[in-house]
Amino acid sequence: MSEPYDRLLRATADLPAPCAILDGPALATNTHDLVRRAGGVPVRVASKSVRVRDLLDRTLAHDGFAGLMTYSLAESVWLADLGHDDLLLAYPTADAAALRDLVASEQRLAAITLMVDSVEHLDLLDALIGTTDHPPIRLCLDVDCSLRVGPLHLGVRRSPVRTPQDATAVAAAIAARPGFELVGVMFYDAQVAGLPDTSPAIRLVKKRSNDDLAERRSAVVDAVRRHADLQLVNAGGTGSLEVTGTDPSITELTAGSGLFMPTLFDRYDAFHARPAAYYALSVVRRPTDDVVTLFSGGYTASGPAKASRAPSPVWPDGLSLIGSEGAGEVQTPVKGAAARTLRLGDRVLMRHAKAGEMCERFDRVALVDAAGDVELLPTYRGEGKNFG
Repeated sequence: MSEPYDRLLRATADLPAPCAILDGPALATNTHDLVRRAGGVPVRVASKSVRVRDLLDRTLAHDGFAGLMTYSLAESVWLADLGHDDLLLAYPTADAAALRDLVASEQRLAAITLMVDSVEHLDLLDALIGTTDHPPIRLCLDVDCSLRVGPLHLGVRRSPVRTPQDATAVAAAIAARPGFELVGVMFYDAQVAGLPDTSPAIRLVKKRSNDDLAERRSAVVDAVRRHADLQLVNAGGTGSLEVTGTDPSITELTAGSGLFMPTLFDRYDAFHARPAAYYALSVVRRPTDDVVTLFSGGYTASGPAKASRAPSPVWPDGLSLIGSEGAGEVQTPVKGAAARTLRLGDRVLMRHAKAGEMCERFDRVALVDAAGDVELLPTYRGEGKNFG
């Protein structure tokens, strides 16, 4: 058995399976590599891609990282109450209870920045909070970064704000609205940061997107600055740090998946993925000589329902999922020549397609260092937190 698999499986042999495992040396290498790739631009850590509070804190303690990008307002309030003072919520919210919690505390209001992309969001926030008798709520404007080629929309569908004119209209409305302060602009280039380099066509899409955004980002930022004193211009993701970080109009980058390096980041030209996150499943059946069945393991990633979102068996080498069954809630059959050598009770190592989603399945992760020593760290779920 090769490194790191032998070390990880030996270190966690006494833990009940399924169990989540982090390879400490790979995690440390990935942490330093994100800073290197950012080229001196501060990196905001995406909590959605980690969901282990201790690891978020440890990452922020490294030079080159600053602030968290959160995915839920309730999560943001929780983290603010625990002492985090720079929290950018990546998605708009309609959580009335969390909004009331936000405005009940000046410390939370100072720490948390909400995301909006329309005047309609301002109306919703006012309606849910029910009062403007509070210090201004910090806002960030989400700008659409998709590539438009004729009728084609290449990228995710997030914000209706695309042009400097669009951004000006929303920024002016925020400036005229009591109870709000526009402090940031965000640009997430999903079709660049989140798309592996698997074909010449994808590489062309990325190049055209980067050329488009290099012009459009600065124009949007200039337009917004006429109506707001911007404190942050956020952009990029794990897959686009090198390119996006060279844009002088941005003040920070975001990354999180690059810490764990799930399978969706295995085929990028700009960097070599070092997997750090795994989970171990036990062999509980042998239907045939070259098929074994693992207990549990149906941890399919969000996104389009296709093979790239399925988990992958990585040890022993040569195993694969069975197309007619896939990874299941209570059992996951795998096939291959290596199955012939597996016995009941043996363990198979799996990798998730995405990063933090794996942690929604586990109360803790086993962090294994180079010597094989284990530190058990609670996930959000292990701390009794579920943010959807």
